Amino acid sequence: QVQLHESGPGLVKPSQTLSLTCTVSGEAITTNYWYWSWIRQAPGKGPEWMGAISYSDVTYYTPSLESRTSISRDTSKNQFTLLLSSVTPEDTAVYYCVRGGAAVGGTYDFWGQGTQVTVSS
Repeated sequence: QVQLHESGPGLVKPSQTLSLTCTVSGEAITTNYWYWSWIRQAPGKGPEWMGAISYSDVTYYTPSLESRTSISRDTSKNQFTLLLSSVTPEDTAVYYCVRGGAAVGGTYDFWGQGTQVTVSS
């Protein structure tokens, strides 16, 4: 049973860096050939794929967020982390970590529960 769980602050101030961690159980994040992504959904908008890290530690980012986004992993803890810098209220969203068979698009078969992040002063 593959399970993903997001953790991090629910409230972040503008200009700060958001840090979210996804803890994976039931499968090593180094397992061929899975990709581990971050997806967010802001109020009134559809889901937005942000980026991913592969089983082989290769990262991919959506161009609109690439300059502010960093994804890394800690294999000893079976975790991967999202850093989103210089946040604004437009970054307010529910953030999900997911597993998929490709870096971009396609089907994501396992999802975390989602975590609400609000950017506000």
